[in-house]
Parts: sequence; structure tokens; C-alpha cells
Amino acid sequence: MSKIRITKQFSFETGHALYGYDGKCKNVHGHSYKLSVTVIGTPISDTANVKFGMVIDFSDLKKIVREEVVDVFDHATVFNKNTPHVELAEQLRNRGHHVILVGYQPTSENMVIDFAEKIKSRLPENIALHSLRLQETETSYAEWFQSDN
Repeated sequence: MSKIRITKQFSFETGHALYGYDGKCKNVHGHSYKLSVTVIGTPISDTANVKFGMVIDFSDLKKIVREEVVDVFDHATVFNKNTPHVELAEQLRNRGHHVILVGYQPTSENMVIDFAEKIKSRLPENIALHSLRLQETETSYAEWFQSDN
């Protein structure tokens, strides 16, 4: 049976700051991220299965990505916990803001690696994560491919 890739797209708003960076992105700012998640697998061939013909039900993929990424990162501010931004994060939290502290510089490159690990851990055994594309602006994005890792 043929391997088929399917893709589901998501969008979310997230703020971040790049500590130690020498450009404008050292300031707290936000992006309207677009995340494309592509998985690969063989369509279900069991005619008695309600998901006959599907690699994975788009709603099942949506649930995984929403729980692991979108619902967590949407309208949050992300800081590297290994920098002095941790002090700003604490002040924001004390004022009721949704802050995420990560163990990496929150660039699109590092975020897409983080998202890949989170999504892979939740996929069914017979489905593989093929690629992710995290678009930060209209003209800028980072991509992760399983074949490269």
C-alpha cells in the first residue's frame, strides 16, 4: 500500500524576546505563527474501520497539535529560562500573564524542534511525523524534517 502524507495547518499568537540578541528581536514582541504539520502513513485498508481510507483522522491530528502546541503557546510569552528574562517572566506571571519558560533561545528554529518532539510523542504507532513548518512572518519560516534528523 502507498505511503501518503497529510498536512494540517494551525495558527496561534505568541510573544517572545531573544536575550542577548543584537537586533530588534531582543525586545519583547509577538508573531502570528502558522504551523503546518505533515504526517506520513498508510491509509487504513480495513473496510469495517470507520476511518477506512484515512492515514489519520484530521480531527485526531488536530487534537494532538492543539493540546501539545496551540493551546499551550497561544497568547503566551516565551522566554529562555536560562537568562535574566526569568525575572521579567516572574513579574508578568504575578500580574496574571501567561508565560512559558523554555530551556532554549525561543527562535523559530528552536521552537519547531520542541514542537516536533511534543507531537511525535503523541502520534499513533503507525503514523510518523514527516515535517513541520513554523512560519513566523509572511516571508520567514523554519522547517523540520524527520529525514534530516
